[in-house]
Amino acid sequence: MTAQLEHVNYTVSDAEKTAGWLCDLFGWHIRWQGPSLNGGISIHVGTDDQYVALYTHGTPRPSREDNYATTGGLNHIAVTVDDLDAMEARVKAAGFVPTSHADYEPGRRFYFHDRDGIEYEVVSYAP
Repeated sequence: MTAQLEHVNYTVSDAEKTAGWLCDLFGWHIRWQGPSLNGGISIHVGTDDQYVALYTHGTPRPSREDNYATTGGLNHIAVTVDDLDAMEARVKAAGFVPTSHADYEPGRRFYFHDRDGIEYEVVSYAP
């Protein structure tokens, strides 16, 4: 039996705004949204098979200083695309700054941070 990742759940400052740019940028859709624990809201956004669950707490707290140095911290979320250059242009047009470009076996990638400081990796395995 092989397991498949269905979703990742993480906290953002504004689930509606984050869901909006994720849909615009990656062509995803909102699968579900509604009230959540602690007076918060959750929005599930992605494809029919995989998604991210965005959670906004009713009374948000500041983010951690450095997730890579914090046990249990979220380091980044990676998405794959067929055309890395086209996606980089879309990322820039959305107001984000691509960084850390790298070619590696078997693909190419870059990263960007959203307005909450969450890091996203965009990778292409296209030849």
